Amino acid sequence: MGRKSVAVLDVRSSEITAIIGERGVNNTFVVGASHTEPYFGYQEGAFYDTENLKEAILKCVSSVEKTMNRRLTKLYIGVPGEFTSVVPREQVAGYSAKRKISERETEALSEGGKLPLEGYRPIVATSMIYVTADNRRVVRPHGLTTTSLRGLFSYFYCNNYFAETMESIFQERKIALKYLPTEFAVASYLIPAETRDEYCLFLDSGYLSSTVCVVLGGGVLAQKSYWVGKGQIAARVMQAFELSYDAACALLKKANLYVKDGGEKQEFLFEGEIYEIDPARLADVVKEGLDELCEQIAGFLDECTGRELEFKPLYVTGEGIAEIRGALEHVTKRISRMCEPLAPDLPYYNKPAMSSRIALIDMAYEDNLTSGGFFRRLFNTFGG
Repeated sequence: MGRKSVAVLDVRSSEITAIIGERGVNNTFVVGASHTEPYFGYQEGAFYDTENLKEAILKCVSSVEKTMNRRLTKLYIGVPGEFTSVVPREQVAGYSAKRKISERETEALSEGGKLPLEGYRPIVATSMIYVTADNRRVVRPHGLTTTSLRGLFSYFYCNNYFAETMESIFQERKIALKYLPTEFAVASYLIPAETRDEYCLFLDSGYLSSTVCVVLGGGVLAQKSYWVGKGQIAARVMQAFELSYDAACALLKKANLYVKDGGEKQEFLFEGEIYEIDPARLADVVKEGLDELCEQIAGFLDECTGRELEFKPLYVTGEGIAEIRGALEHVTKRISRMCEPLAPDLPYYNKPAMSSRIALIDMAYEDNLTSGGFFRRLFNTFGG
């Protein structure tokens, strides 16, 4: 791997992945090393077992270091939605005469909104949209001439508990840590820029935690995480069919939500034991679990009412419901909104479960590549 390669730690709600990569030709990625470890996860802003977390992280980091035959000196850590706060703020600047807008003006506008948030540390600020004096609405105002500029910014903060936990894990290693907002990274990587020029809805459906966002331009207008995902659906299956949790997870992959009542029971083999399963009942149990997710999404949409979101599809990625046949169609019916699946357009990594690790590499690569660039300066002046 070249000197432009970056190391990323992707913290999901059931597994940790360390991955080292760099951008190849045609916006592809060349991955030099990758290692994933399961762990116990988190709930309500706290890890279940920090020692278990530490063990998983160090195994991942040691594995990629061994593969690359070098020690890491810098590591980008993705901060899940559960540990991220996004604060949208509008900033306005007036000029005594018409002025051609450059990075100096947009940076000055952003600076005014960089305020502290109790219990959190700032990690990055991005712009959603700008409006000039003649009401031109643009994503990038550089080069335009105006007497005033109004900007809507997203200020991303990382929970102190999350950052301090990571720093305690790496305290004996000489590795510089930098934090990236995972949901923003995924949304901005997977959703085309022209689509984000208007309001769009995004769902990262995870194993234990799922995050829904309203994305606009180069930022996030609203974001909320919920303790609901594939793991909770598997728990319902476990109770309904009196299975072990591992067996329930395996059975969940075989669920078919299109199945109709009145069919014959099917045999399900797990670790040498045969179970008789009613496919229609399995589908009903899975739908009940999905309905919990749908209720959370509906509640979020009620909080974000506005004509701008009417008839907008919900873009969905993550490992939470991608493997359940018919899940997206069920969610579409329940929330009365089209659901469109998203995944990286890359060989081998073209699965929703891979979205966050590739998106984080993309964001980390841009930050690492642009020496003295706008995005780098935002990191340096606004925490990180």
